[in-house]
Amino acid sequence: MAEGRDVMDAVDRPARLAVGVVGTGKVGSALGAALARAGHRIVAASGVSDASRERAVERLGLVPTRPEDVVAQSDLVLLTVPDDVLPDLVSGLAGTGVDLRGKLVAHTSGAYGLSVLNPAVKAGALPLALHPVMTFTGRDDDLRRLTGISYGVTAPEPLRPVAEALVIEMEGEPVWIADDDRALYHAALAGAANHMVTLIAESSELLERIGVEQPGRMLGPLLGAALDNVLRLGIAGLTGPVVRGDAGTVRKHVDALILAAPEAADAYVALARLTADRALAAGLLKPEAAERLLDALGGNIWT
Repeated sequence: MAEGRDVMDAVDRPARLAVGVVGTGKVGSALGAALARAGHRIVAASGVSDASRERAVERLGLVPTRPEDVVAQSDLVLLTVPDDVLPDLVSGLAGTGVDLRGKLVAHTSGAYGLSVLNPAVKAGALPLALHPVMTFTGRDDDLRRLTGISYGVTAPEPLRPVAEALVIEMEGEPVWIADDDRALYHAALAGAANHMVTLIAESSELLERIGVEQPGRMLGPLLGAALDNVLRLGIAGLTGPVVRGDAGTVRKHVDALILAAPEAADAYVALARLTADRALAAGLLKPEAAERLLDALGGNIWT
């Protein structure tokens, strides 16, 4: 079947799809449940780990099977596996000879675009990249958290309506990401969310070390306000000793961290330099104050 006709068939086919999930981990089981909630039929699933296989049963009501069997039974195949596994999985599926003609094959990786699906496309599949911008813990509230989130979507032009419909049906908002921009897009998200968790966990441990019994109660209002400020105001919402140019305070922070947690001191210095650089560029920090901070941090914020 010609590729153009495959695309039109996908756009025009009935709205209710037979969906298969390859990789029923935290993400795959949640998205499968979201598509089922939207009225699609989840017909097959596969998982490698014991936890993934249990989620296939508990969340999707399916006994796991082989990935090629999932593809054979599905109109839409969700590939929800770790990034490093995805290329070999796609190549392996194409190599089994399972019929991929006219099937929608969607991966949920943030870092990869459409090229990772090329082996499947050569076999007749229709490629989509649908990355949910949310953290998944495997808990029951994962499905609830999907409501209203963004999805980083990359799709061939004829398949954009299909991608958009799927995301909207999962109660999400499609945001179109150019194929070449996927790695930077994902770096931005991971840098914000993952590193925030590390920073807050580190801060909580430092507070516990000096006797603060409930660091979460202390940090919660502060972090809530800081997050609200940056989302509304950008870098203009910055507060604290760096933007004030309080070099003496910053030096005290570094000295205290060197004694208590040297690895945290390195992170603090790197982030303080980045903060000073951004504040200086935005006109929030005067050059002379930046020079004092430079001395306190022991390095050049412009290099």
